[in-house]
Amino acid sequence: MERAAQKPAIATAVVHPCSRDALLGAVEAAHENLIVPILVGPEAKIRAIADEHGIDISDYKIVDTPHSHASAAQAVALASKGEAEALMKGSLHTDEYMGAVLKKDAGLRTGRRISHVFAMVDPEYPKPFFITDAAMNIKPDLATKVDIAQNAIDLMRAISDVDIIPKVAVLSAVETVNPAIQSTIDAACLSKMADRGQITNAIVDGPLAFDNAISLEAAKIKGITSRVSGDADILLTPDLESGNMLAKQLVLLGGATSSGIIIGARIPIILTSRADGPEARIGSCAIAALMADARRNGRMPAL
Repeated sequence: MERAAQKPAIATAVVHPCSRDALLGAVEAAHENLIVPILVGPEAKIRAIADEHGIDISDYKIVDTPHSHASAAQAVALASKGEAEALMKGSLHTDEYMGAVLKKDAGLRTGRRISHVFAMVDPEYPKPFFITDAAMNIKPDLATKVDIAQNAIDLMRAISDVDIIPKVAVLSAVETVNPAIQSTIDAACLSKMADRGQITNAIVDGPLAFDNAISLEAAKIKGITSRVSGDADILLTPDLESGNMLAKQLVLLGGATSSGIIIGARIPIILTSRADGPEARIGSCAIAALMADARRNGRMPAL
């Protein structure tokens, strides 16, 4: 957040901010010099929420829409016209939000598969890390996992303040290849594809069970030699269900803090849960601001 606040604040279309946390998250991110909110939703409802909770929105533009579906469509139109550098989800369903983004005529898609990253900080782990993909691709095949991995790698390199070569742990239930478990086969392929330059700027290893990915001691006990074990930067999960459960368990039971963003599109797309508080939303805005700055300065590849 400190580094992002030193970058230009990005014009961000906040889609249907019709709850306290959705509106407060956007306003507090603006106070941190991360975004310039454009509030897209039913104006009367937004103003009523602001008045009820004492949130000052007098400095921000409101684009009046009749309902959440129209809010998503209007926000995407603003982004397509270059009037918004990022999108931010408010209090609407993810499928409604992303449905507008993914339309072919919206102009936001690229040649890369769109995927989601949870940026995590956990008190039990020595550094921030990513979990991907936990919100977009339900049962990704091998080709999709290549894009999921590369998206996360490119993002981590772009927003880091050092020249990092991320370590990617490709997760499964076991650490050996088992033909009966497709995720172990995919993991082995991804590891070798990274060795052959088909996934770039990262060290990729798998299959690794979760304990072997985050604990060098667990890996040693099991006789696993890995450059990733105990030092993973990115956890690539087998599918959306496992990724989503892992991230939310770490937050709700492990004391972790998470932020969410969609990558692989032409602009940063901030995606948090409707149940997330302002802290998660502000963190997501910080990532979006760093990502936008990296795009402007050529540190994040054009897709």
